[in-house]
Amino acid sequence: MGFISDIKEEIGIIRERDAAIHSSMEVFLYPSFKVMILYRMAHKLYLKKHYFMARWISQKGVRKTGIEIHPGARIGKGFFIDHGSGVIIGETTIIGDNVTLYQGVTLGGTGKEQGKRHPTLGNNIMIGAGAKVLGSCTIGDNCKIGAGSVVLEDVPSGCTVVGVPGRVVKRVNPNRPQDEMDQIHFPDPVKEELTALQHSNTELTNRLIDLEQKVRLLQRSEREKETGR
Repeated sequence: MGFISDIKEEIGIIRERDAAIHSSMEVFLYPSFKVMILYRMAHKLYLKKHYFMARWISQKGVRKTGIEIHPGARIGKGFFIDHGSGVIIGETTIIGDNVTLYQGVTLGGTGKEQGKRHPTLGNNIMIGAGAKVLGSCTIGDNCKIGAGSVVLEDVPSGCTVVGVPGRVVKRVNPNRPQDEMDQIHFPDPVKEELTALQHSNTELTNRLIDLEQKVRLLQRSEREKETGR
């Protein structure tokens, strides 16, 4: 794909995913647009083993946008970073098609691994603001990672993950994208647990009331029998 084709692709992606944009000219001001154009240049140099020039272009992108994408990372089509400040993508990261990251996302290593030490992301994935996906874990297709989550283990396809450490709180059809690929339509596992506890408490309270009523009736019956004697 040539340089002009890269530009057209990035314009199309940003216009599709960002409701705040009003014209194609605005795209040229977007950090995601700037950093992806520089990343693609740096990645081509990296593949040709021009490592210094690749890193020089990459660091230029960091200074301009606040987004750090290592030139060795492999990124598929339809990739979009919303806002973008603070996003970090490590050298051995592999990202599939139609992936969206929000500000503050880290696709990094744990500091203890060698070789493939960064995450692998499938297709149709959304990762919320401030989330961290660390180590050589794999995130399956059609997944959502909640804002602020920390993912350290593999996530099967079609899952929604929230929390620290990240836990699967919802599973859908792994072969189709989730209906709501945004940052707000997430289950609340704490609320669900509290609701379940409230229901259990109500059930136990009702059973205790019934038991107390039966005991009182039994005691009244015993007193009546003693009085009749």
